[in-house]
Parts: sequence; C-alpha cells; structure tokens
Amino acid sequence: MTLGITHSQHPLGSGFTAASTAEDVLAGIDLTGRNVIVTGGHSGLGLVATRALAEAGASVTVASRDTDRAARAVAGIARVEVGRLDLLDPASIDAFVDGYLGSGRPLHILVNNAGFTPSGSGLTHDARGYETQFAVNHLGHFQLTLGLYPALRAAGGARVVTTTSGAQRMSDILWDDPHFTTGRHDPGLAYPQSKTANVLFTVELDRRWAADGIRAYAPHPGIVPATAFNRAVGERAQRDMGLIDQAGEPIIDPVRGQKTPEQGAATIVFAAASPLLAGLGGVYLNNSDISPLDEDPRAIDLTEPGPDGIPVDVVPHSVDPDSARRLWELSEELIR
Repeated sequence: MTLGITHSQHPLGSGFTAASTAEDVLAGIDLTGRNVIVTGGHSGLGLVATRALAEAGASVTVASRDTDRAARAVAGIARVEVGRLDLLDPASIDAFVDGYLGSGRPLHILVNNAGFTPSGSGLTHDARGYETQFAVNHLGHFQLTLGLYPALRAAGGARVVTTTSGAQRMSDILWDDPHFTTGRHDPGLAYPQSKTANVLFTVELDRRWAADGIRAYAPHPGIVPATAFNRAVGERAQRDMGLIDQAGEPIIDPVRGQKTPEQGAATIVFAAASPLLAGLGGVYLNNSDISPLDEDPRAIDLTEPGPDGIPVDVVPHSVDPDSARRLWELSEELIR
C-alpha cells in the first residue's frame, strides 16, 4: 500500500524497451528551433544525449566546468556550444544563468545531467560545509533551474529533465543530518540521498511550474558500466555486481538494467523530447516509460542482484509530495 501517497507513476506502454537507444527514441522527432542546455553534456551519457538532441535539430549548450575538455568532446557536432558551469560554485552558477538570460533565448529543454563522481572512500564537503554529492547532484541543479526559470517560461512549453538513479530506493532524505556532519549516518547513503532528491525536486517543480508550461521528469538511465561514475567504484565492486567480466569488459544485459551509453541515454532523451509525455510530468522514468511505483520495496543486496538485476522502480519516499515540498523549502534556504 502507498499509505495515501498521491502519485502519477502509471506506465504508458510506450513501446520502447530496455534495449532501445537514444536514436530509437528520437526517430521522427524534429527539434529544429529548440534550445537545450545539458549539464555535463561532454562525457558519458551526457555526450550521447547532446549528440542525439543536436542530430534531431536542437541547438545545444553544453555546460561544463572544464570548457576546453568539453569543446574537444563536442567538436564536429553541429549546433553545439559550450558554457562554463561549476555546480559547486554558486557564483559560477549565477554567471552561467546571467549569460544565458542575457542572450534573450528561450529555453525549451534543460537536462540536469552532471553528477559528482566520488573517488576513494569517505565523504567530502564543499566550501559551505554541504556534502558534495548532495551539493552537486541536487543543490547546484536546483539553483541553476530556479535561475533559468524566466527562459523556461518564455519557451511556451518547456521540460526540465534531472537524471536520477535506481539508487533512490536506498535512502530517503536524511532530514536530521543531510550533510553527514554528525557521524550519525552511513556515508554510503550520500549518493542514494542525492538521487532521491532529484526525484523529489522533479515532483515539486512540476507541481509549482506546470501552469507555466514547464514539466519535469527524472529519468533513471540504467547501469552503464562504461561511465566514469561506475568505473569509480572499482573493478572488484563492479565484478561483484556483475557489471564487468574477469577481463574487465562491460557486461551488457539491458533486461537486467546493464546498458550501453546509447541505451542509457534513451530514457534521458525520451524525457526531453518524447510527445508521449505531453501533458504529463512530475514522474520518474525507466526504460523510456513511466516507472510503476514499487509499493513494497525490499532491501537491495548489490552483490546479489537476482535474476532480474538490481530493483530500480521508484519507491514511495521518492515521490512523496509532502517530502517534495519540504525539500524545496530546505533547498531554498541552503542556496541563500
């Protein structure tokens, strides 16, 4: 039972599968004249999404902390430009927003895709004392999205896409200590907490801004062994999870959620551009469709995923509307 939680997690029957690619999802969709921002759009899933959206006709701004690296990565892709954005630096976020708003362009699609890749063990904190994964994955994108609101509203129909993860199942927001300053919580919950925040942000943004024609989506791209994030967990952990073989090569099995970058980016571009989502929003997506709500989630053992892979459907704490409003209000306080 959902304990009275109102939600919109009802699959559409989109016709796509776990093996569908970004190219499959965008087939026949013309994005000519649409302006898009993709944070972290120069590597991994972000680069695949950037290329796919640009090839569908969109004009894409890749927002990156390392503009030289980003420029090299997107060289040769038509209608793509690069802007500097450091999601850990509030001044950098404001400067990026000011630059985009100063251009006078409406923003039709914002893809909040960049994420902090932890290295080693333990936690890190930014200059404000905020836990880094929460600060980058959620708060930086929260500040960016609020700043870009005038451009999103001016589009006369816009989408905000915030890449999340099935890890949202593993932790609610740790309301008593979200920045892990007391030692009360397991540091391993930092990433799942940030991914739950992505979904709750999506739920509340859609509630607040749908009347302005701005809809929000939180896609889970699947587990993509080739991305920097998954490589960062180390080879032994990846082998234990069945993500790579003994030779260190990725094991691709989309039915179990283990995907190529092209398959992983499919749900991101589905959120960004599919007409099947017209009139809908505030939902968590998986396999290029709306995920059902798992009303009785079980604990996850990452070392023993099971025959169907690691469970990834959205769970009640990630779409709870009261939590979504509470997180929005907390986030407003934290970025002041």
